[in-house]
Amino acid sequence: MTNMDTDELAHCLEKLGHPTRLRIYRLLVRAGHAGLPVGAIQLHMGMPGSTLSHHLSNLVAAGLIRQLRDGRVLNCIADYARMDSVIAAMTDNCCVGVDGPVPEDSPQPQKP
Repeated sequence: MTNMDTDELAHCLEKLGHPTRLRIYRLLVRAGHAGLPVGAIQLHMGMPGSTLSHHLSNLVAAGLIRQLRDGRVLNCIADYARMDSVIAAMTDNCCVGVDGPVPEDSPQPQKP
């Protein structure tokens, strides 16, 4: 069971719904718990620093990544607990059935 409400889930999915942010996030997930410095992400993504900064700030705002400063290096790390919460929120009611009437305008199942 997850504590993530629908608005919070929608916010996370909205931020991941941009192709560039999704690529950045997947890169950080592949990097593991050590994460990657912003400079390394920029090299992998091949984009200007200002553009990368914009996308990273969106991921940070959604709680999907954390940023830790080590001297002059800003390291980005995927928040795996948050990722697990997003996945759990999407699947916590899987296959439990649907109560209530079916709207008249909904597609009817095809007969074999």
